[in-house]
Amino acid sequence: MMTKKDDPVNYPSHYNNGKVEAIEAIEASMGEKEFRGYLKGAILKYIWRYTYKDRALEDLQKARWYLDKLIGIVRLDADLKDEIKFND
Repeated sequence: MMTKKDDPVNYPSHYNNGKVEAIEAIEASMGEKEFRGYLKGAILKYIWRYTYKDRALEDLQKARWYLDKLIGIVRLDADLKDEIKFND
């Protein structure tokens, strides 16, 4: 079983120094639209380069991680819109 310490996709150690994860700091530094663009760029980056490196599976898993994050944001927006329509 893989632990957080051994998981370079979901818990890369070089992104977790200190009390705040890098992705959280990036999100906090941007507006919503900019952060979505950042996620899209990261997805494209990992998909673009996966065939050029020795870690193709890891790059695809990283692309999926960013895609799942973007899907979560879009899903939350859709749920909020549905809730607003329901309460009107």
